[in-house]
Amino acid sequence: MDVKILLKESDIPKTWYNVVADMKYAPAAVLHPGTGKPVGPDDLSPLFPMPLIEQEVSAQREIPIPEEVRRIYALWRPTPMCRALRLEAAIGTKSKIYYKYEGVSPAGSHKPNTAIPQAYYNKMAGRKRIATETGAGQWGSAMALGGSFFGLDVKVYMVNVSYNQKPYRRMYMEAYGAQVVASPSRDTNAGRGILAESPDSPGSLGIAISEAVEDAATRPDTSYALGSVLNHVCLHQTVIGIEAKEQMKIAGDYPDVVIGCCGGGSNLSGIGFPFLRDKFDGKRDPRIVAVEPASCPTLTKGIYAYDFGDTAKLTPLIKMYTLGHDFVPPGIHAGGLRYHGNSALISQLYHEKLLEGQAYGQIAVFQSALTFAKAEGLLPAPESSHAIHAAIVEARRADEEGKRKTILFNLSGHGYFDLAAYDDFINGRLADHEHPAEKIQEALDRLPKVEV
Repeated sequence: MDVKILLKESDIPKTWYNVVADMKYAPAAVLHPGTGKPVGPDDLSPLFPMPLIEQEVSAQREIPIPEEVRRIYALWRPTPMCRALRLEAAIGTKSKIYYKYEGVSPAGSHKPNTAIPQAYYNKMAGRKRIATETGAGQWGSAMALGGSFFGLDVKVYMVNVSYNQKPYRRMYMEAYGAQVVASPSRDTNAGRGILAESPDSPGSLGIAISEAVEDAATRPDTSYALGSVLNHVCLHQTVIGIEAKEQMKIAGDYPDVVIGCCGGGSNLSGIGFPFLRDKFDGKRDPRIVAVEPASCPTLTKGIYAYDFGDTAKLTPLIKMYTLGHDFVPPGIHAGGLRYHGNSALISQLYHEKLLEGQAYGQIAVFQSALTFAKAEGLLPAPESSHAIHAAIVEARRADEEGKRKTILFNLSGHGYFDLAAYDDFINGRLADHEHPAEKIQEALDRLPKVEV
């Protein structure tokens, strides 16, 4: 069998898979932050164009992908799936390890899978401008690309610690015409309020979301765009798993375990939801594993409750696993995983024990990242490296148990803009962070009181 398993351009999916159609229980209602009542389309229309609102609440199993979106997808899709033979040899495992590689997109990650349709629907709705946030910069890069393709102005609120750690991500976004500011910034009331209390704040995705939402809500020409968490974002990412299932058929194989890193949920949903469909159908029973940083253990140490998606409490209330909307995790290099909450869909599926959660410290994760890079030749993003580490752990555990498993993980981006992180690791400047239980509890004590 070839190491690389490819599809043809004609194999680009024509529909996205909506996991809501197959869930046993309907998703929990999203609540208005002021009234506590379920939100309706009118509540969301200042922020999103109607097609995205419809996708957000849809229970239709297959959602057609617009042809203009598919034509742009063809710049990099279908993406390759690879059998990691050299990694298998390097760690001495009898298990088979595959990875789906999304780093071949123009922005270097899986994020354009949703940035392109979001830009398309906003353009069709007559919006002129996008306000968004970004952690490590992968989502901001993808949205800058999408805005460039469709003639939309883009402003990106980039989490302060990542803004300083990853200057080349900022430069990349600016090359495509986006305006990028460190968050918390002085451009919004939310940002100014945070800086007044904490002038040296490292920022968080929750804070950056507050700023972007405020920006969009106060300008009629502007939409808000989110790169993870929301149902329509998880929907768009399922092109990854849909392709991977076809590539597994070509390989004559099927995964026992499917792994994705998990911050807000776009990575895991993209690779995992299409395989979860087989579990719903009773055809197969793959384990779907979400991997998060030990410093921001949303699924593994958070609680399942209604919470705000942002720090300033501007967003609707979502039932999700959360560490508290004002939780600010340490400034680890996996900036895309530093979010206090999680996708409502992933949270519900995890609560129903259809998904698993694992958490690891960044030193072990970076060690596995370099093991992978030296074997396979690709330097992975710190976020994806969590999935790599989990895959290696799974393979070694299988060897200890005398089993041979088939493992698939999502390599959702390259690490070529993350060299400072690798430099810190190689030179012993990285530290593991276990966020204190008392700090987590303090944040959880401030959750909104919701009666449903």
